Amino acid sequence: MNTKTYNHITVFCASSARINQEYNDAAYRLGTLMAMNGIACVCGAGNCGLMRSVADGCLDNGGRAIGVIPRFMVDNGWCHPQLTETIVTEDMHQRKETMNNLADAIIALPGGCGTLEELLEIITWRQLGIFHKPIVILNTNGYYDHLLKMLQHCIDEQFMKESHSSLWFVANTPEEAIEKLLNTDLEIEIESKY
Repeated sequence: MNTKTYNHITVFCASSARINQEYNDAAYRLGTLMAMNGIACVCGAGNCGLMRSVADGCLDNGGRAIGVIPRFMVDNGWCHPQLTETIVTEDMHQRKETMNNLADAIIALPGGCGTLEELLEIITWRQLGIFHKPIVILNTNGYYDHLLKMLQHCIDEQFMKESHSSLWFVANTPEEAIEKLLNTDLEIEIESKY
Protein backbone atom coordinates (compact mmCIF):
# COMPACT_ATOMS: atom_id res chain seq x y z
CA MET A 1 0.00 0.00 0.00
CA ASN A 2 1.51 3.27 -1.15
CA THR A 3 -0.76 5.99 0.33
CA LYS A 4 1.24 8.58 -1.63
CA THR A 5 0.36 12.25 -1.31
CA TYR A 6 -0.06 14.28 -4.46
CA ASN A 7 -0.29 18.07 -4.29
CA HIS A 8 -0.71 18.62 -8.03
CA ILE A 9 -1.77 16.32 -10.84
CA THR A 10 -1.35 17.58 -14.38
CA VAL A 11 -4.17 16.53 -16.69
CA PHE A 12 -3.68 16.33 -20.45
CA CYS A 13 -7.00 16.44 -22.31
CA ALA A 14 -9.07 17.75 -25.20
CA SER A 15 -10.51 21.21 -25.63
CA SER A 16 -13.03 20.06 -28.26
CA ALA A 17 -16.64 20.90 -27.44
CA ARG A 18 -18.09 18.44 -29.99
CA ILE A 19 -17.41 15.20 -28.16
CA ASN A 20 -19.67 12.61 -26.56
CA GLN A 21 -20.95 13.72 -23.13
CA GLU A 22 -19.56 10.52 -21.59
CA TYR A 23 -16.05 11.96 -21.91
CA ASN A 24 -17.05 15.24 -20.24
CA ASP A 25 -18.75 13.35 -17.42
CA ALA A 26 -15.60 11.31 -16.76
CA ALA A 27 -13.44 14.45 -16.80
CA TYR A 28 -15.78 16.19 -14.35
CA ARG A 29 -15.69 13.14 -12.05
CA LEU A 30 -11.91 13.16 -12.16
CA GLY A 31 -11.84 16.83 -11.14
CA THR A 32 -14.31 16.07 -8.33
CA LEU A 33 -12.16 13.20 -7.04
CA MET A 34 -9.05 15.36 -7.14
CA ALA A 35 -10.80 18.04 -5.07
CA MET A 36 -12.09 15.45 -2.60
CA ASN A 37 -8.53 14.19 -2.12
CA GLY A 38 -6.99 17.67 -1.74
CA ILE A 39 -5.18 17.48 -5.08
CA ALA A 40 -4.89 20.60 -7.23
CA CYS A 41 -5.67 20.12 -10.92
CA VAL A 42 -3.11 21.51 -13.34
CA CYS A 43 -4.61 21.79 -16.82
CA GLY A 44 -4.36 23.66 -20.09
CA ALA A 45 -6.79 26.40 -18.93
CA GLY A 46 -9.19 25.95 -21.83
CA ASN A 47 -12.75 27.22 -21.50
CA CYS A 48 -14.42 24.28 -23.27
CA GLY A 49 -14.20 20.53 -23.72
CA LEU A 50 -12.55 18.23 -21.21
CA MET A 51 -10.24 21.02 -20.04
CA ARG A 52 -13.29 22.94 -18.84
CA SER A 53 -14.97 19.83 -17.41
CA VAL A 54 -12.02 18.66 -15.30
CA ALA A 55 -11.39 22.19 -13.97
CA ASP A 56 -15.08 22.69 -13.18
CA GLY A 57 -15.27 19.34 -11.40
CA CYS A 58 -12.40 20.43 -9.19
CA LEU A 59 -13.63 24.00 -8.61
CA ASP A 60 -17.27 23.04 -7.99
CA ASN A 61 -16.13 20.75 -5.18
CA GLY A 62 -13.88 23.18 -3.34
CA GLY A 63 -10.64 22.25 -5.10
CA ARG A 64 -7.95 24.26 -6.84
CA ALA A 65 -7.55 24.42 -10.62
CA ILE A 66 -4.36 25.91 -12.02
CA GLY A 67 -4.42 26.65 -15.73
CA VAL A 68 -1.34 27.03 -17.91
CA ILE A 69 -2.00 28.71 -21.23
CA PRO A 70 -0.02 30.51 -23.95
CA ARG A 71 -0.60 34.22 -24.39
CA PHE A 72 -2.05 33.84 -27.91
CA MET A 73 -4.81 31.59 -26.53
CA VAL A 74 -5.67 34.15 -23.86
CA ASP A 75 -5.74 36.85 -26.56
CA ASN A 76 -8.20 34.70 -28.55
CA GLY A 77 -10.54 34.36 -25.54
CA TRP A 78 -9.91 30.63 -25.04
CA CYS A 79 -9.07 30.83 -21.32
CA HIS A 80 -11.32 29.47 -18.53
CA PRO A 81 -12.40 32.60 -16.61
CA GLN A 82 -12.75 31.15 -13.09
CA LEU A 83 -9.55 29.22 -12.44
CA THR A 84 -7.87 29.46 -9.05
CA GLU A 85 -4.68 30.54 -10.80
CA THR A 86 -3.77 31.17 -14.42
CA ILE A 87 -0.17 31.00 -15.58
CA VAL A 88 0.34 32.66 -18.97
CA THR A 89 3.29 31.41 -21.02
CA GLU A 90 4.92 32.82 -24.12
CA ASP A 91 4.42 29.70 -26.24
CA MET A 92 3.28 26.07 -26.32
CA HIS A 93 6.70 24.68 -25.41
CA GLN A 94 6.84 26.76 -22.23
CA ARG A 95 3.27 25.73 -21.43
CA LYS A 96 4.12 22.01 -21.57
CA GLU A 97 7.33 22.47 -19.61
CA THR A 98 5.47 24.42 -16.89
CA MET A 99 2.68 21.83 -16.66
CA ASN A 100 5.19 18.99 -16.41
CA ASN A 101 7.29 20.81 -13.80
CA LEU A 102 4.21 21.39 -11.61
CA ALA A 103 3.14 17.74 -11.80
CA ASP A 104 3.43 15.18 -9.03
CA ALA A 105 1.78 12.83 -11.54
CA ILE A 106 0.22 12.96 -15.00
CA ILE A 107 -3.22 11.75 -16.05
CA ALA A 108 -4.00 11.72 -19.77
CA LEU A 109 -7.68 11.90 -20.68
CA PRO A 110 -8.89 11.42 -24.25
CA GLY A 111 -7.90 14.08 -26.74
CA GLY A 112 -6.70 14.86 -30.22
CA CYS A 113 -3.28 15.66 -31.66
CA GLY A 114 -2.28 18.04 -28.85
CA THR A 115 -3.15 15.57 -26.11
CA LEU A 116 -1.46 12.68 -27.93
CA GLU A 117 1.65 14.80 -28.44
CA GLU A 118 1.74 15.74 -24.73
CA LEU A 119 1.26 12.13 -23.66
CA LEU A 120 3.87 10.67 -25.98
CA GLU A 121 6.37 13.38 -25.10
CA ILE A 122 6.04 12.76 -21.34
CA ILE A 123 6.34 8.99 -21.91
CA THR A 124 9.53 9.73 -23.86
CA TRP A 125 10.82 11.95 -21.04
CA ARG A 126 10.18 9.10 -18.60
CA GLN A 127 11.88 6.61 -20.92
CA LEU A 128 14.93 8.89 -21.05
CA GLY A 129 14.99 9.32 -17.27
CA ILE A 130 14.25 13.07 -17.24
CA PHE A 131 10.74 12.68 -15.77
CA HIS A 132 10.28 10.36 -12.81
CA LYS A 133 6.63 10.67 -11.84
CA PRO A 134 3.68 8.36 -12.55
CA ILE A 135 1.78 8.59 -15.83
CA VAL A 136 -1.78 7.27 -15.93
CA ILE A 137 -3.69 6.86 -19.19
CA LEU A 138 -7.41 7.24 -18.47
CA ASN A 139 -8.93 4.97 -21.10
CA THR A 140 -12.52 6.23 -20.99
CA ASN A 141 -14.78 4.16 -23.22
CA GLY A 142 -11.73 2.33 -24.64
CA TYR A 143 -10.55 5.57 -26.27
CA TYR A 144 -6.86 4.68 -26.03
CA ASP A 145 -7.17 1.03 -27.07
CA HIS A 146 -5.60 1.65 -30.49
CA LEU A 147 -2.72 3.69 -29.06
CA LEU A 148 -2.03 1.00 -26.45
CA LYS A 149 -1.95 -1.61 -29.24
CA MET A 150 0.45 0.59 -31.19
CA LEU A 151 2.74 0.93 -28.17
CA GLN A 152 2.66 -2.86 -27.73
CA HIS A 153 3.51 -3.17 -31.44
CA CYS A 154 6.54 -0.92 -30.83
CA ILE A 155 7.63 -3.35 -28.11
CA ASP A 156 6.91 -6.44 -30.23
CA GLU A 157 9.01 -5.01 -33.06
CA GLN A 158 11.78 -4.09 -30.57
CA PHE A 159 11.55 -0.33 -31.05
CA MET A 160 10.94 -0.25 -27.29
CA LYS A 161 12.03 -2.59 -24.52
CA GLU A 162 9.48 -4.91 -22.94
CA SER A 163 10.08 -3.25 -19.56
CA HIS A 164 9.02 0.09 -21.02
CA SER A 165 5.39 -1.02 -20.95
CA SER A 166 5.58 -0.01 -17.27
CA LEU A 167 6.31 3.62 -18.17
CA TRP A 168 2.56 4.24 -17.95
CA PHE A 169 -0.43 2.74 -16.16
CA VAL A 170 -3.91 2.35 -17.59
CA ALA A 171 -7.16 3.08 -15.76
CA ASN A 172 -10.64 2.71 -17.22
CA THR A 173 -12.45 5.10 -14.86
CA PRO A 174 -11.55 8.26 -12.94
CA GLU A 175 -12.07 6.32 -9.72
CA GLU A 176 -9.56 3.68 -10.79
CA ALA A 177 -7.05 6.37 -11.83
CA ILE A 178 -7.13 8.09 -8.44
CA GLU A 179 -7.16 4.77 -6.58
CA LYS A 180 -4.13 3.60 -8.55
CA LEU A 181 -2.21 6.78 -7.80
CA LEU A 182 -3.08 6.93 -4.10
CA ASN A 183 -2.82 3.26 -3.19
CA THR A 184 -0.31 1.62 -5.53
CA ASP A 185 3.44 1.94 -5.54
CA LEU A 186 4.02 3.50 -8.94
CA GLU A 187 7.60 4.53 -8.20
CA ILE A 188 9.44 2.09 -10.42
CA GLU A 189 12.96 2.02 -11.71
CA ILE A 190 13.02 2.48 -15.47
CA GLU A 191 15.43 0.42 -17.55
CA SER A 192 17.63 2.59 -19.73
CA LYS A 193 16.49 3.02 -23.31
CA TYR A 194 20.04 2.16 -24.44
